[in-house]
Amino acid sequence: MRNALKPTIIVILSLICVALILFVSRQVLARKNEVTSHYTVINETVKNEINISGTVSAAQQQNLQALSAGTVIAVAVKKGDTVKKGDLLIQLDDTTEKYNLSKLDYDIQKAQLSGSSRELELMYMQRDSLVQKINERKIVAQFDGIVVSLNVSVGSSLEAKDTVGHIVDVSYLTARVEVAETDAAKLQVGQRVELTFPVYDKIVVGSITDWPTIGEVTNRGATIVKADIRIDEYPDCILPNFSFSGKIKIGPDEHLVLVNRYAIGYNEGKAFVELVETGEQIQVKAQNYNSEYVQILAGLSGGEVLKAQSTARVSGQSAGNRRQQGNTMPNNMPTAPGGTGNGGLPRF
Repeated sequence: MRNALKPTIIVILSLICVALILFVSRQVLARKNEVTSHYTVINETVKNEINISGTVSAAQQQNLQALSAGTVIAVAVKKGDTVKKGDLLIQLDDTTEKYNLSKLDYDIQKAQLSGSSRELELMYMQRDSLVQKINERKIVAQFDGIVVSLNVSVGSSLEAKDTVGHIVDVSYLTARVEVAETDAAKLQVGQRVELTFPVYDKIVVGSITDWPTIGEVTNRGATIVKADIRIDEYPDCILPNFSFSGKIKIGPDEHLVLVNRYAIGYNEGKAFVELVETGEQIQVKAQNYNSEYVQILAGLSGGEVLKAQSTARVSGQSAGNRRQQGNTMPNNMPTAPGGTGNGGLPRF
């Protein structure tokens, strides 16, 4: 008899276990539904900017190069000196060139008395060439600047194109940065650029000055344009070739009011929401933002807690069933500018 009762006991225990499992599952689902039945309206800020990085350069830089071979007979500056455009910096021996010019001037005076016009024309052309050679014996400043390096002294022998120093113009700084092809159309002359330097704890402001009309492909295979930046005001601690990171402001920041799309209901084609605290229904103006959120254009300011008007399960039903529910997003709702359109949380 005991053996006969064992199967019955096992069946009863099994039923009890199944009932407990079902009870627990229902409790979990109930809690989940309770959690997801309320949605909070959130405020988000969209930054309309392009991230950049690079190094700054002096406004202008001149290599101090000899244009012809010769011996240095004078050095008029030293490292750290401020110079003006046209200032003589280094003088090479030009004795021979000056002698040849003086002799030619004497010959020109005689030819003016008895020579032909063609002969005089050739002599004047020769004179221009000698004047050019004399000028090539000088190294002069091409702009206002500072001598940042100098490695030459009286008596040094130079060959043509030898570099003996540098001057720079640091009245402003420049930078050239890579901008992705997808952002190139957003560039405008004068756009604000905010730069951050490791050596300085504040923002340095510059502006976009130019970019090419064609793109180029980097060694990484990316197509970019190189935009030029000018920085007029900067602290003394920032020097040419210092690195920075920053952003190009392509438009003002956008402040958005967003809520999960399942918090939106529709009554006769008009969107509404329902406050959890009071049960009040509020008409709102909304548009698609992405697959999960809608943007509230009017009616809410952010922070409100709303009751769910539809669920993911209802949303997955046929279009006819959705219309019968009468509280899901219309198919013709316009898409908000800047919406991601690809599911998940909003992309900021």
